[in-house]
Amino acid sequence: MRVAGVTIPKQKQVGIALTYIFGIGPNRSKVILAKSNVDATIRVKDLTPDQEDTIRAIIEKEYTTEGNLRRQVSSHIKRLTDIKSYRGTRHLKRLPVRGQRTKTNSRTMRGNVRNKATSGRKGPAQKT
Repeated sequence: MRVAGVTIPKQKQVGIALTYIFGIGPNRSKVILAKSNVDATIRVKDLTPDQEDTIRAIIEKEYTTEGNLRRQVSSHIKRLTDIKSYRGTRHLKRLPVRGQRTKTNSRTMRGNVRNKATSGRKGPAQKT
């Protein structure tokens, strides 16, 4: 089954499989399945074509997903950097944007490089 340009895995339950689409998380998946009257525990391979069509129609009509959502997010970030807001400058410097501490942690944004960490081996001066 393809929805919004994404091939959904057939062996997964529908409630979990819909989260493979960018912009649809667990809660939104439950709402979509409730609107389409489909049980969340059914496997994707067991869906009828009518159920697939209703799920696809709800997602395409009511939600922004995949490419459009990615474009929208990047345009929001570009706007923040263009007006040189605090959040925009944080994005430019590749630092945490939402007020997290940076003395320690923030490895995701700054890169997972730990230059000061040493291996367990002892140097020649430390041997006794």
